[in-house]
Amino acid sequence: MKQFLKLLQWTLNAAVFFTLFAFALNNQHEAKVYFFFGTQWRSPMVLIVLTAFALGLVVGVLGMVPRWWRQKQAAKSVQAHIATPTNPEQLEAPHGT
Repeated sequence: MKQFLKLLQWTLNAAVFFTLFAFALNNQHEAKVYFFFGTQWRSPMVLIVLTAFALGLVVGVLGMVPRWWRQKQAAKSVQAHIATPTNPEQLEAPHGT
C-alpha cells in the first residue's frame, strides 16, 4: 500500500510538472507590461505569469505574518499561564488523604 501511494504521488507530481512545462512552451511569445510614466517590461508571457504568481505569494504570506505572530504570542501567554499556578493552594504539596 505504501509503495502504491508513493507511485501515485510521483505520477501526480509528473502530471503537474508536464502540465506546467506545456504551459511554458505554449506561452513563449513576447508580452509587454506597462508601468507608470511610460515604462514597460518586455518578457516572455510565462515569465510574466510566474512573476505575478510569486508576487502574489509574497503579498499573501506577508499579509498573514501579523496574525501568525499574534497567535504565537497568545499561545505563549497561555502556556506561561498554565505553567505557573496562581492559586496558593496549588503551591502546597498534596496531602495523602
